[in-house]
Amino acid sequence: MSRVHDALRRAEQSGTLSPPVGRPPAGNGEGRAAAAVLDGGPNLADLLEKVQEVSFEPGADSLLIDVSRPHEAPMEEFRTLRTRLNHMKTLQPIHSVVVTSASPAEGKSLSAANLALAEAHLANNPTLLADFDFRRPVMHTLFGTTRSPGITDYLLGKCALHEAMRKIAGMNLYLLPAGEAVINPLELLNLREVKLLIDRLPSLFNWIILDSPPLLFAADANLLSTLCHGTLLVVRIGHTTIDSVTRAMQSLCNNNVLGIVVNGARRGELYSKYTYYHSYYTPKERGAGGEDEAGQDEGAEAKL
Repeated sequence: MSRVHDALRRAEQSGTLSPPVGRPPAGNGEGRAAAAVLDGGPNLADLLEKVQEVSFEPGADSLLIDVSRPHEAPMEEFRTLRTRLNHMKTLQPIHSVVVTSASPAEGKSLSAANLALAEAHLANNPTLLADFDFRRPVMHTLFGTTRSPGITDYLLGKCALHEAMRKIAGMNLYLLPAGEAVINPLELLNLREVKLLIDRLPSLFNWIILDSPPLLFAADANLLSTLCHGTLLVVRIGHTTIDSVTRAMQSLCNNNVLGIVVNGARRGELYSKYTYYHSYYTPKERGAGGEDEAGQDEGAEAKL
């Protein structure tokens, strides 16, 4: 039996399951703050105040949407996705969403990050973007921060929850990077603390968006989908096959797929839908180079 499961068994026997494995006892200040999240205690707001704020410094080639330029086509697409999800939320309790794909390189991580940015752009809509892809995490790279401390460090008791988070400056967005590499990610995801954490996070955030590994290459996303309220499946135009989508849908234990996000539309195709409308109403916002932007090759189109 692994060291993680040995520690979990000892915790069960001693009746101290609330803090993650290896967490300092509740007499410690950090232990109390973390336990408050898991136990639903009164210190939830205090925990967010302790989260370190980091500047938003995405890579030049990250393809993250620019919330300061709302009339660009990719931003419009993710605002449409946001609107549909928020409407679904009025009909049923949806707070946590897993974003996954059938295979690698279909744009799931980028879609999760852009959806989180779009949600966080709304007032009074605190959003958490959590990188549960412990095998190939990229969120820390997309947002220009460190990978550790993160989720794995928290679950292994190496840091408090607020130390694993980052608050993106100027936004309602919080980032929970993957953390240090672990030998067996699925084993860690099976800890009871993972479910308890995901169940309690809606007390802090309106939306919890989880990035996960592809469905057909690891069981992680399947497990995470059973812990969350819904699943978004990302497919890439010209890359994803009907067979892979079918097998991915069949692999899910829960029938909680909220929709499919179509990724990989050519940027010129997107701009052809939006440029005329916005150039008529906001001519000054197009700026120089509007035609050059329309000619770029890659973009993203997100729909349910």
